[in-house]
Amino acid sequence: MAPSRVDILEPLSTPNPLKTHQNTKQETHYGDFRDDFFKNGYTVIKGVLSKERAREYQSEALDWLESFNIGFNRHDRSTWKKENLPQSFKGGMYLHFAAAHEKYMWDVRTEPGVVEPFAKLWGTDELVVSFDTVNITLPQSIVGEYDSKPWPHCDQAPERKGLSCVQGIVNLSESGPDDGGLVDFHPFSDKDLDWYREHGCELIKVCAEPGDLILWDSREMHWAQFGDSDLIRTIVYATYTPAAWMSDEDRAAKKELFESYETTTHWPHTNLYTHGKATIKVDGEEVPDPLERDEPLTKPVRTERLLKLAGVVPY
Repeated sequence: MAPSRVDILEPLSTPNPLKTHQNTKQETHYGDFRDDFFKNGYTVIKGVLSKERAREYQSEALDWLESFNIGFNRHDRSTWKKENLPQSFKGGMYLHFAAAHEKYMWDVRTEPGVVEPFAKLWGTDELVVSFDTVNITLPQSIVGEYDSKPWPHCDQAPERKGLSCVQGIVNLSESGPDDGGLVDFHPFSDKDLDWYREHGCELIKVCAEPGDLILWDSREMHWAQFGDSDLIRTIVYATYTPAAWMSDEDRAAKKELFESYETTTHWPHTNLYTHGKATIKVDGEEVPDPLERDEPLTKPVRTERLLKLAGVVPY
């Protein structure tokens, strides 16, 4: 499925084996997905999971969403209402409720087809993964418009030189031109959007199918677009970087976050902080959200592979 054009709108050091690729100019031919990645700043890798496997993971994600028992039923569209869902960020990113550490989330993160492209990209099998979350966004055509406008942003600060983070989306649902999904500004730079448009850049809605993996350079401007279709957007964010990049201090912090089932940023090896516990306002005061969870509904099996990717056990 081809990309779709959208007609809208003290330096940090990183031991980086791909430092020569910090510009968009491509100098090496790889004969695989890396050619498109280094040329465009993003790429779609087809079929890292079978469509059937992706649908199974989507079903588990919807099982999780229904487990809050506040009215949502995937099989009854009359229940597809915002008030029947736990709180989320930007319409569907679940930053609380131990969502990042559900068993199905770790099953996705440890899938060989998901991990291998990152290993090829970074040139090492010794990787750590982000404690990123799931995005389950119900369609605006049914639930109504979300109170969220496009938020173009980059996830790598300009002070951090070179390619230091490559973000990933494991697609569990269709993401065509009319469906919700990633919008990418190609090519990328540190200037504002008007400057981009004036110089011939374009917004691209990245299209993908269930089981595809989307990768993009964290220096590239991007955001999530709400769709016009009636599909439930379901994805898992997963980012991997070399374990060797993690400091002892960050490793200790990551272990603590792992043990407390916290969700973090897109960064696997640094910039580690939690989004905290969910709160709601009652009579103008912030109080704990009664739906908050201290542990996953279904805990993952702590295999050696999982613990190494979590940064808890060294390679």
